[in-house]
Amino acid sequence: MKLDFYKPKNKILQKYIEGYYFISEDKKGKQVKYFTFPNNFCVLSVNQNAKVELKENSYFVSSAKTDEILADIVVRYIEPIEVVYENVVDEITIYFKPLGINHFIDNPSIFRQASLTNFVPFTDFEEKMRLAFNQSDRESQIELLEKYWLSKFVQKDFSLMEQILADVEAYLKMESIALKYKISRKHISTLFLKHIGKPPSEYRKIYRFRNSLLEYKKSRNLTKISHESLFYDQSHFIKDFKTLTKIKPSKFFKTVDTEKENIWLFV
Repeated sequence: MKLDFYKPKNKILQKYIEGYYFISEDKKGKQVKYFTFPNNFCVLSVNQNAKVELKENSYFVSSAKTDEILADIVVRYIEPIEVVYENVVDEITIYFKPLGINHFIDNPSIFRQASLTNFVPFTDFEEKMRLAFNQSDRESQIELLEKYWLSKFVQKDFSLMEQILADVEAYLKMESIALKYKISRKHISTLFLKHIGKPPSEYRKIYRFRNSLLEYKKSRNLTKISHESLFYDQSHFIKDFKTLTKIKPSKFFKTVDTEKENIWLFV
């Protein structure tokens, strides 16, 4: 089994969707296990002919004799999630950028909990996903998938949140951001929880962690990475890194391929 990652082809979707991966068969009968690390995307996974069990920080996926469509959505996690595939299944996973999914569904309740199982956002969702799974080639699957999500797209005005996000990612202090937009820090947190599903402090910590992975591709120097990612010092960098990955940065970078589009640790 292997994970094939694709970027959206459509220019509109490129603004709101980071990409999606398809699971395809590689080796039969072999269990695959990996850890995926915190990010600020909203992750929607869709399975066919599968059974999905969610336990504490772990997903167990196995094949099932049914054509039922199962979907779950994860909007928040701050520790590594273990994903175990007992055998080959059909799966499509979509990574929505921060704020992205708000342009496709009008359902703020998804942000009230870290994850939702048996997620059915539209009345025709199961029918269209089943159709996508049954396409004979990857190009046809991608074309159908993109056509479907474009049919659900609604342009909405999130200009204030977009500006606040940019400021948070630029590491402006929350006091300065609140003053800039003449709103309270509490209101900023309310906006984050409503539209992204996590507080700004958590969003920033994960953003800084992800940025350190990009910096590693450039320098391979942990001291420089901690500086470029604007950690207070290297000890602060190590502390935050261990919180999100459960291992030290030095060990993480030895075992994880940061050149890939998605950061997974296969075990």
